[in-house]
Amino acid sequence: MKREIPLYTLDGVRDAVVSTHPFTTEDGLGLSLLRFHRGESQDVVLLIPGLTQSSDMFIMPEHRNLVSYLLDNGYGDVWSLDSRLSNRHKYNHGMHRYTLDDVAHWDNAEAVRTVRKAIGPDRRLHVISHCLGAVSFLMGLFGGVIDGVTSVVANSVGLTPTLPAYAAAKIAVEPSLLEYVAGFEYFDPNWGDAPRFTRAWLLSKVISMVHRECDVSACHVLSHLWGAGWPAMYRHENLLEVTHRRLGDLCGGTGMNYYRHVRKMNLAGRAVKFDPKDERHEELPNDYLGNAAMVDVPILLTTGDTNKVFGDSNEICYRRLEKMAPGRHEFRILPGYGHLDPFIGEHADMDVFPHLLDFIKRQAG
Repeated sequence: MKREIPLYTLDGVRDAVVSTHPFTTEDGLGLSLLRFHRGESQDVVLLIPGLTQSSDMFIMPEHRNLVSYLLDNGYGDVWSLDSRLSNRHKYNHGMHRYTLDDVAHWDNAEAVRTVRKAIGPDRRLHVISHCLGAVSFLMGLFGGVIDGVTSVVANSVGLTPTLPAYAAAKIAVEPSLLEYVAGFEYFDPNWGDAPRFTRAWLLSKVISMVHRECDVSACHVLSHLWGAGWPAMYRHENLLEVTHRRLGDLCGGTGMNYYRHVRKMNLAGRAVKFDPKDERHEELPNDYLGNAAMVDVPILLTTGDTNKVFGDSNEICYRRLEKMAPGRHEFRILPGYGHLDPFIGEHADMDVFPHLLDFIKRQAG
């Protein structure tokens, strides 16, 4: 497959100094942050992608991306995290047993500390997060291992992951089926480009037989991986065709154990620790909503009105938080959008980003 847009390109952000800031987690992983610096700003923004995505979802060159939008609107210091969830690091290309507790406790908390070391203690730090990046960041914040944050935007899902029935059924059986029966170490939307008649190629063809809504194999696999829709993660009409064709680069492979944690949360009706007996995460709470009233960081929960991955999860989360801390948090529905297209959609800069900017401005005072 010939790429129209280079893999991991930084061409989407102009007139900014781009630097990489590596850091190491307590359990021994080397992760990194990208910094896009155009000028000094009292307000700094940290972007956190979802599982299988990366910083690339915020710096896409084919349309006006979120990093450029923030820089152009006076936020001259923007960072983006590539945690162990990111496809820029290949930790998901293998069988593992990482959980969202690991991400919350070690990746996100250390990322905030790394940013703080660079910007100092006095500047305001705002977070814009998506999908399991949002879940894990809020877990760290509400779990007491992250501080020094001024505001948070959490797109699609927060502390009450709720799955459509079809997605819940898939997530109950597929991790073990794929690992122990089919022998796959991870699931990759690019399997359609694997050598013909390999197991990966054959499985992608079976999935494509069910998904006839387009001719992009990676789109079919992603819809099978996440949610309940044809397609599931976005509305086709919101994407440029070049974006549609490179979904396998924007959303890479993933290990299956995160699905087990999401399933446990879906069954519990809220974000909970994967293994309460895990001594490595002893300082984290078993129930991440238990101390919600004490967390004074304002949160904007957003979701597309056609979200087929996490449905009304963020509306549920907002109602729960509103009962515990009335008036502190906000909820906004994004008309005409789904799960991921609020960031990768062609017109997200006009339809979505202004809402995020308005929230940040109001928190900055």
